[in-house]
Amino acid sequence: MAYALRELGDSGVLFFPVTPFGDDGGLDLAAFRKHLDDRLPYEPGAVFAGCGTGEFFALGPAEYEQLVAAAVEVVSGRVPVIAGAGYSAALGAEYLRRAEAAGADAVLLFPPPTVIGGPAGFVAHVEAVAASTSLPIVLYQRDQLALTPSTVTELLSVGNVAGLKDGRGDLEAMQKIVLAAGDRWAFFNGLPTAELSARAFGGIGVTGYSSAVFAFLPEVAVAFRRAFAAGDDATCDLLLREFYLPFAELRDRGAGYAVSLIKAGLRLRGSAVGSVRPPLSDPAPEHERTLAELIERGLAAVS
Repeated sequence: MAYALRELGDSGVLFFPVTPFGDDGGLDLAAFRKHLDDRLPYEPGAVFAGCGTGEFFALGPAEYEQLVAAAVEVVSGRVPVIAGAGYSAALGAEYLRRAEAAGADAVLLFPPPTVIGGPAGFVAHVEAVAASTSLPIVLYQRDQLALTPSTVTELLSVGNVAGLKDGRGDLEAMQKIVLAAGDRWAFFNGLPTAELSARAFGGIGVTGYSSAVFAFLPEVAVAFRRAFAAGDDATCDLLLREFYLPFAELRDRGAGYAVSLIKAGLRLRGSAVGSVRPPLSDPAPEHERTLAELIERGLAAVS
């Protein structure tokens, strides 16, 4: 799978589905399966189930396992299914075991809640979690976690650590990490609205990126991906101006909008995915109206 993960950078959009909840707040697996069925015809490169856009931190362990199992069932081997995991080493190991039992192909490992043990502590954390599973692990660098080339070199000895998703956006630091790991790891751009930085990351050899927009506006996400892969800067610029830049500005107007706007976009397009779970909250009504206008602008740009 390590080699297959490296290939994802040249495949389709990396799809991060939402996790639908019903009117009672419970997990709605039927809506989740439909969400996947509706997006698979757009040929994503992988499905990342129960990750940040999927509100991993709002899911209980049993819900998480059910969600990953449903993704594996629907995807049926067409593309890799990568499950989110995190928390402490003990809980992270529990989630990895559940992901493996559910049939996931790999795991995206969120950083621990605090990185207070320094680089040595983080390496020990990863070693402890990785020992619980045979699944390939993609580390998620974000928030308080900032890896250095020396820490990456140490982590190369953890045999099932297979990649890094970057959510920080320090290109100089990422270039150093890419050079330190060479072709032993896969690398992905995991910034919010990653299309905005896709070309910059591509300049250091990181061509794979996550797309939350794909979850609710696949027509635009796929058009951008194709233009990016073809070096069609004119189309990339058009989509950035007409949709992605104003969408990012809207995203920055509310806490948690990187997730709640995605669900709002799906609801606006007729998908019964429910609301986000606390501590997230749904966008303000005026922001949902702006989002509806942006969806129309994005669709017009690719028509």
